Amino acid sequence: MQARVTRSRGPGWRPARSLSGRLIAGLVALLALGCATVGLVTYFAIQRALTNELDNQLEAATSVANNCLDHWFNPNGDGDNNNGGGGANTSGQLSGNPLSSMYCEGLGNGTFVAYQQHDDQWGAMVVPSQIALSAADKATLSAISPSPMVGPAPPCLTKDLPSAGGSYELTVAKDPNGTYITGLSLNGVHDLLKDVALAEFGVFGGALVLAGVLGTVWVRLSLRPLRRVAVTASRVAELPLESGEVAMPRGVPDTDPGTETGQLGLAFNRMLGRVETALRRRAASEARLRRFAADASHELRTPLAAIRGYAELGLLHPGDSPETVTHALGRVLSESTRMSVLVDDLLLLARLDAGRPLNTDPVDMTRLAIEATSDAQVARSDHRWVLELPDDPVQVRGDEHRLHQVLANLLSNAGRHTPEGTTVTVAVSDRLPPGEPGDGEDSAQHGDIPAEPRVVLTVTDNGPGIPGGLLPDLFERFTRADTARTHAIDAASTGLGLAIVDAVVAAHDGAVLVTSRPGMTRFTIVLARLAEPGADEGAAAPRPARKVLHRSTPGS
Repeated sequence: MQARVTRSRGPGWRPARSLSGRLIAGLVALLALGCATVGLVTYFAIQRALTNELDNQLEAATSVANNCLDHWFNPNGDGDNNNGGGGANTSGQLSGNPLSSMYCEGLGNGTFVAYQQHDDQWGAMVVPSQIALSAADKATLSAISPSPMVGPAPPCLTKDLPSAGGSYELTVAKDPNGTYITGLSLNGVHDLLKDVALAEFGVFGGALVLAGVLGTVWVRLSLRPLRRVAVTASRVAELPLESGEVAMPRGVPDTDPGTETGQLGLAFNRMLGRVETALRRRAASEARLRRFAADASHELRTPLAAIRGYAELGLLHPGDSPETVTHALGRVLSESTRMSVLVDDLLLLARLDAGRPLNTDPVDMTRLAIEATSDAQVARSDHRWVLELPDDPVQVRGDEHRLHQVLANLLSNAGRHTPEGTTVTVAVSDRLPPGEPGDGEDSAQHGDIPAEPRVVLTVTDNGPGIPGGLLPDLFERFTRADTARTHAIDAASTGLGLAIVDAVVAAHDGAVLVTSRPGMTRFTIVLARLAEPGADEGAAAPRPARKVLHRSTPGS
């Protein structure tokens, strides 16, 4: 097995992700590259110009210094001692140090002049003062191969002479009297180049900062159309596009086809127009479908009631009817009853989809839980029913009949899809159960949980649980549990019970939560609580719950 090594980037490394950040970074990088190129070219051009000028000055200084030293050591030779060497030796004696008293017209201050005679006698000065060369500097100068005095100008060499005060550009010429060395200091050149480099850093750094600031402003101004598109797209994304009529926001104003952002604005506005048209057609189709379901359900109620009435009348007075006819009438009554329930459920869903308002009366959820659980205990006496209620009534504002239908559907669902002996617990409280709302594969949520204070109604059973693949579509219409959870065949089931639960709770601005795993299935209804008159809000302590156990007894 090969180990994969992941290299994490340091906390300071954060690449620019936005388009504006990348544009600004690219602009500053290109400008920095241009400034660096200009700076280097300027620096080396100035350096070369200064070097050439220094070489020319050194060539002139070398000629003057060599003439002065030559006149001193060869006073009887040809040539005019006063030409280039005022104050030279005129006694004809070669004793003494010429640099101690020599004045050479034409040599500027700071010029380095030195000689080495054949007897290894040294003399050196930095005009106008005489200096003593160190052994290291003498070794450095001795290592230079001298050029002949007669002929082309000697080459220029750069050497560091600490005893002379720094680096020098040197020429070394050989004469019968010894070796003559002339040099000009490079300190001035180095200082000037340093000043040039500092000036370039300052100017180019300021230019980069200014370009970054102005570039940021310019890029942000240029990208305003894109931000308007993003804001409009975010508003569209926040719209409830699932159903109903949707009012799309206005398009972006940037529609100039000559610019990239204008082309994007045009395409975005066309897309918004097509989406709005599609949503309008979808809403119209849904409205027609709801009207059809409502009208069909309403129209079917009358003939179904008539069929049921005639079937019941026939069964009440069978007379001499054959047994097959009596059985057929019983089946007609059973199926017409089942179809009436289905029609009533469809009509209710159609009315809820159409936004029909429900009653908004105070509803006591504790009394509702007791009544619904009592009814369920009578219908499913083979189950164990448990009530957990607070000591005081808990009220919500809503439609009592529909809320009773919600609880009845949940209890019917728990009794129908669990085996005999299953414990079903109905609890009313003001707190969500531990772990709710869940976010795993065994949980689902429909609607937004209301803010506190709220009423939490739970129906929990210890049955086999709901298959995980069924949870996402559990509240869809005509969804039925598979055979793994179904332990009793009930012909009255229409597959609309949980759909009605979801629709009624949504009409009350509540939320439905479900968590199911083997051994525990819990449906949670969360509704906004109706404040009790005269109650001190925020000071209410949790009320202790009491348990009421419902068990079937012989003859019950």
